[in-house]
Amino acid sequence: MAREAFQYAGQSIGPGERLTVELPVGTLIDHTPVTLPVHVIHGRRPGPSMLVCAAVHGDEIIGVEIIRRLLGEKALKNLRGTLLVVPIVNAFGFQTHSRYLPDRRDLNRVFPGNSTGSLASQLAAIFLEQVVARVDLAIDLHSAAVHRTNLPQIRVSPDQPSAQKLAREFGAPVYMMSKVLPGSLRESAQKIGIDMLLYEAGEALRYDETAIRVGLRGILRVMRSMDMLPARTRKVVKTLLGTRNRWTRAPHGGLLRAFKTIGDAVEEGDLLGTISDPMGTREDQIIATDSGLIIGRTNLPLVHRGDALFHIVQVRKPDDLEQNIEQYDIALQNDPLFDGDEDEIL
Repeated sequence: MAREAFQYAGQSIGPGERLTVELPVGTLIDHTPVTLPVHVIHGRRPGPSMLVCAAVHGDEIIGVEIIRRLLGEKALKNLRGTLLVVPIVNAFGFQTHSRYLPDRRDLNRVFPGNSTGSLASQLAAIFLEQVVARVDLAIDLHSAAVHRTNLPQIRVSPDQPSAQKLAREFGAPVYMMSKVLPGSLRESAQKIGIDMLLYEAGEALRYDETAIRVGLRGILRVMRSMDMLPARTRKVVKTLLGTRNRWTRAPHGGLLRAFKTIGDAVEEGDLLGTISDPMGTREDQIIATDSGLIIGRTNLPLVHRGDALFHIVQVRKPDDLEQNIEQYDIALQNDPLFDGDEDEIL
């Protein structure tokens, strides 16, 4: 018996077909129409449905490149189930290199949205109701804010045990239990029963090849674990479970010289960097107050008092930390820089 077509926004996508559907969002000031492009790939055989989305924050472009490469994967010809892909959720911010929408709202703080509310609220409602609600699992791709960078990591809700297994399957260096924030996409997805993985890597407005490749390979691993793609036997470097995490902040303003970066293991009391004034008359050391792994840091040497400098997460098995990160780095260095056929290295 032939599989039924996937009905979406008035379009019919048959088994083995793919189609980009444009969901109307609004218009710009000059009356240029703005849409939310959703690329639908409907597999020939039945299976789960998954969403991969990026640029909920318009300046977080790493996920856009991950999705571009994902859509070129030859493995998708053997897809089981249905894949929905949204490379750019916040087209308004993407066009202006901004995290926010024109109304200065953060899209990831206004979910579930309102069809008669602000621009951000209306976009949130469209995305949640017409895209997220149609899948079994969503993978939301993010990066750090401007002037910060993140080690590739997965964040998952402690209230979604089924998603925690997929977080481990993703294979990022670290995965963490992370409470959902009010108004976030993860919170609204959880309320309607949709599992969601949040991928954080790299920095805003910059490409990072490691972050891109880890993200792409992680998505493919998850799809294989869900039987959406044919399984392959490949050695996966163990991912570490992060527990308590905290930012080390600047005690006063000045010029930061950082001696540690993302991926470095640190012990409590280690020297992370120094802050000095421009004349060099005062210099203060930044000391680690926790032991663990640096998963985020500022890239801007100019800091004010209270600025977040180093994000350190404790891990469940700290004895494995140095060896695990070293193995992960070696595995990535040995991988050729694939583009369209990234799945060949899994």
